[in-house]
Amino acid sequence: MKEQPATSDSLSRRSFLGTTAAAGAVLALTRLDQQAHAAVGTTDLLSKSATQIAQMIREKKVSSVDVVKACYARIDEVNPKINAVVTLCRERALAEAQLADEALAAAKVLGPLHGVPFTIKDSFDTEGVVSTGGTLGRKDYIPGKDATVVARLRKAGGILLGKTNTPEFTLGGGARGTYNLIFGQTHNAYNAGYTPSGSSGGAGAIVAAAGSYFDIGSDYGGSIRLPAYVEGLAGIKPTYGRSPRTGHIVGYGGPFDNFQETGPLARSVADLYLILSIICGPDNWDAAMAPVPLGDPKNVELKNLRVAWYTNTGTVEATPEMQGLVKQCVGYFSALGCKVSAAAPPKMKELADLRQQFEGADDRDHIRRLLKKHGTVQASPGLRTDGKLLPSADFTRLCEEMDAIKSEQLAWFESYDLILCPVMAKAPEQIPVEFTRPPDSPAVRGSFCGEYNTTGWPAGVVRAGTSTVEAGLPLAIQVIARPWRDDVVLAALGHIERKTGGWKTPPV
Repeated sequence: MKEQPATSDSLSRRSFLGTTAAAGAVLALTRLDQQAHAAVGTTDLLSKSATQIAQMIREKKVSSVDVVKACYARIDEVNPKINAVVTLCRERALAEAQLADEALAAAKVLGPLHGVPFTIKDSFDTEGVVSTGGTLGRKDYIPGKDATVVARLRKAGGILLGKTNTPEFTLGGGARGTYNLIFGQTHNAYNAGYTPSGSSGGAGAIVAAAGSYFDIGSDYGGSIRLPAYVEGLAGIKPTYGRSPRTGHIVGYGGPFDNFQETGPLARSVADLYLILSIICGPDNWDAAMAPVPLGDPKNVELKNLRVAWYTNTGTVEATPEMQGLVKQCVGYFSALGCKVSAAAPPKMKELADLRQQFEGADDRDHIRRLLKKHGTVQASPGLRTDGKLLPSADFTRLCEEMDAIKSEQLAWFESYDLILCPVMAKAPEQIPVEFTRPPDSPAVRGSFCGEYNTTGWPAGVVRAGTSTVEAGLPLAIQVIARPWRDDVVLAALGHIERKTGGWKTPPV
């Protein structure tokens, strides 16, 4: 059965519950179990982490049908305000929840996510569910196969609720964060006038608003970490080579290959570890993936970590508010007895400058090829198709110079185990009217994220405070570790989360 897209205008009206016998069976199962509902109200259900709700389902304290129904009720409530979820598969999700409950009644556990609902960024293919990638040429495209990460989550027992908004090809939101010509603008769950960032802006907004327990984002220059920052979530860009990109609209291969990774956004750091352990590992298609085991963050001795921290890259300097947040978080590690140093990897400015040249070195013909491949004749206003065509010798030189700096930075990292730095130079900002800004605008160069896509190091984000400059908006810290030490990132994020409380319910 083909599911149809639910746009922001129609989402609250569509039920996707047909009149077939199968749908009738689903409707019969949507009556809340009275005992479970008495013990756990809807608000309590939605505020739980994915790890907690998975345990509650396994222990039969609540049914999967109850949980899925609660998520849809919340989506129906908040989505008209934030436009985060763009397509639903409600009937299928309720049918799968019924099967999950029946399996549990027969003492069969489907996996670590048995019956847990989740959403997926619309840049990932989802079997039988419209997958646009934010581009007009795919507005009605229905894949016949799940992306690798989606298939793994469903195999682990997870239940797909629907798709979340993303800018065109995850690259076309411009200054407005998450916007495309199909579904329009996504808004921040804490204040609709503020940016949800991007490109996983829909994912961040609905997870923050407690309409979904987690989502999977893709990160090409901060596209997991930036939405996690502005929405007060936990998120991680794993080490390059850990999590497959097969089935993502901007996938793998080519000169920009190592910039892209996929990873989870959730309301707790524990969820990041749970989800990453499910989606990571080679899929025998994305050739860059490596069979490196994911360490357990519980085994990391935090007190032994050598911590570097900085608030200025040479191009970007954090505001006093963000500097204070970084120093606050550094203090949590100093109190453990960690050796702490004010230090940054060498040549951060040079690396950022080189990558900026590198991305436009083919005159962004790779973007025009994407448009042609997917049959899109009108691009979103935030999608850059301009660049500076360089001779092949200059292109090769840029590759060599970036690699040389990456090696120098890796050697520097031998003296440290962990880096703390801002995610952005300042608090989240309002959604601007314009889609593009001048290249020398401070807002364009305000991120501390992109360099860690270039190096491929694991980098995570967790909420660590609330802005007084932009009242009520979340503030977050970025944590980076050496290649393949995602466990160190997760352990450090968990420590900060315990000290600050992490995610807080937004007013939406």
